[in-house]
Amino acid sequence: MNAVIYHNPKCGTSRNTLALIRHLGIDPEVIDYLSLPPTRERLLELITAAGLTVREAIRQKGTPYEELGLGDLALDDEALLDAMLAHPILINRPFVQTDLGTRLCRPSEVVLQILPAMREPFVKEDGEVINGPMSKRQ
Repeated sequence: MNAVIYHNPKCGTSRNTLALIRHLGIDPEVIDYLSLPPTRERLLELITAAGLTVREAIRQKGTPYEELGLGDLALDDEALLDAMLAHPILINRPFVQTDLGTRLCRPSEVVLQILPAMREPFVKEDGEVINGPMSKRQ
């Protein structure tokens, strides 16, 4: 199975998601999106494929979200995308795309929606045990 993860190695959720993918025997393409941000077209493609709005794909915590005034609901998608591309830390993570779909994997086990069935339990960094598939979000 093909898989691509837009990864931030400093993020526990991103690390757990990557580990879950590898736990299933998949060697994904790992893109450090802070060093190599997606193009505008690719970012919009990921957001749309994940069934999100641009606003839902923005990370607030630990970013310049507030100082840039991005909470202003009058800002349109174009302005939000401009900010995300100028400051990639604003892109929520991790986005994962596989042959079965695209998801923003928060929490990390959301990735199970787009991976083959898990046969062995997985233990997250915090010790939480994941035993099986997560129901699909609408």
